[in-house]
Amino acid sequence: MSKTYLIQLEENDLGQILEGLQAREESWRKTAEYFRSGYNPDDSFVIEDCNDEHEADKVAQFYSRIVRDLERQSDEQRGSGV
Repeated sequence: MSKTYLIQLEENDLGQILEGLQAREESWRKTAEYFRSGYNPDDSFVIEDCNDEHEADKVAQFYSRIVRDLERQSDEQRGSGV
């Protein structure tokens, strides 16, 4: 079983972390789309280093799960006044 950590952050710091994770998720989703279509419509976008669209999708899902978990925990604490 994996270890669970309790980390305390200021709200702004958490916001910055979430933005960074969302940017990484988007980058991996664009990479997966590139592998599917063979086309990169965004000149500023750099394709992530991976083998194929399936690997890129898995990494994007990994980031998405982390973002959802952090947002859920943030919402729970905001509601409880913690």
